[in-house]
Amino acid sequence: MADIPKRVKRLLRECAAAAHEEELRRALLPIAEAFKRWEQGELGSGDLSELIHRFHQGPARDLYLRYNTTHLEAPVAYAIATGFLNREAVPAEVLNHVAGMIQFYESEQTKS
Repeated sequence: MADIPKRVKRLLRECAAAAHEEELRRALLPIAEAFKRWEQGELGSGDLSELIHRFHQGPARDLYLRYNTTHLEAPVAYAIATGFLNREAVPAEVLNHVAGMIQFYESEQTKS
């Protein structure tokens, strides 16, 4: 992010934080449901612990690695293309800055 205006850098950081929060929130929903089942006695403590461990080793780690970078363009563009960030809520400067990457991620989605 060397030659990027400070305002765009700040906006990218804000967008990345919002995207990380939303992706993590969605990834945690099954864990939240598992806690409810555990509280109701429908799931054993060992099973819950295993789910938490798998979440920590999988989705939580993947998200940490995606967003723990100084190069936030790709994760922000990915979040916009996949709907984790509402495109209308993203500042125009950020949309313009990552437009090419958004197109890339959107084209990848249509291939799948």
